[in-house]
Amino acid sequence: MVDCTDVEISLADGQKLPAALALVPDASGPRPGVLILHEALGLNDDMRRIAGRFARAGYVSLAPDFLAGLGPKPFCIARFARGLAHPGRGRPYRQLEGARRWLAARPEVSPRAIGVAGFCMGGGFALLYAAGAGVQVVASFYGAVPVDETALEGICPVVASYGGRDRVFGPQAERLEAALTRSGVEHDVRVYPDAGHSFMSQHGGLTARIGSRIPLRVGYAEPAAEDAWVRMLAFFDRHLGGPA
Repeated sequence: MVDCTDVEISLADGQKLPAALALVPDASGPRPGVLILHEALGLNDDMRRIAGRFARAGYVSLAPDFLAGLGPKPFCIARFARGLAHPGRGRPYRQLEGARRWLAARPEVSPRAIGVAGFCMGGGFALLYAAGAGVQVVASFYGAVPVDETALEGICPVVASYGGRDRVFGPQAERLEAALTRSGVEHDVRVYPDAGHSFMSQHGGLTARIGSRIPLRVGYAEPAAEDAWVRMLAFFDRHLGGPA
């Protein structure tokens, strides 16, 4: 049974970062940890679902809410995006590093076995953070790829998944694979031709109806989602030592 609880992380600047922590209580031995970076919509029930799925796979997962305290939704998304434009210095990077340290200090977690998985806006965030950060592996789901590949210098092994019907981010998979190949970084980058953007997320209502009609072709695609999940877990298990 998975425990998924809301927590607050105390940061170095005195601020508090809300997050969802998911784990299987009383499991044996320290386990790998994973940081989950949410989509543009923020920490919602779907991101909590993904955190729970990581926990059932044997990981201790932490999903911070980077939009908390930034004001009304349209403004907080814009402020979050501005912070992402300054790798290593922007507010989201400082918050994420605080979250990583907090997770690594948990008694259930093996501190040298931590990965990061990002979705949508969080996918690009994950790639930029993992370049030189204290994580051992990174998964990017349909995340933006920097045009200047020097931004990826020092990155850990990468597993990435894109939707071929996503006209905005899908084509960026080729650039990511080329950059990682040139730098000699181990990677697994795949494009799913029948999937669009956000194919891992189970959105409903207006978000789903609008998303399916825009060039991103947003929508859950089960075959792609399940294959990407299996690939990611195998990649994480290999680089984090696998759950105890």
